[in-house]
Amino acid sequence: MRIRYNRETCIGMFQCVNEWDSFEENIDAGKAELAKADEVEDGIFEREVPEDVEFEAKFAARVCPVDAIEVYDDDGEQIV
Repeated sequence: MRIRYNRETCIGMFQCVNEWDSFEENIDAGKAELAKADEVEDGIFEREVPEDVEFEAKFAARVCPVDAIEVYDDDGEQIV
């Protein structure tokens, strides 16, 4: 499973931070940060999600009020 995070879309509500500890608050920027992620496009970050935290990653995506977080299965299909 893979997670994709659009930092430019983020409005800094930090709800994702409460759901998965790979998201961290960046108060100075007013945005969340996705730890251990690679910037694949300008402002777009991706990383693999370990099996043992898939539920938390999906929930982080679901609670984002601006849909800045997407989750994809191993076949590339968007699941959240």
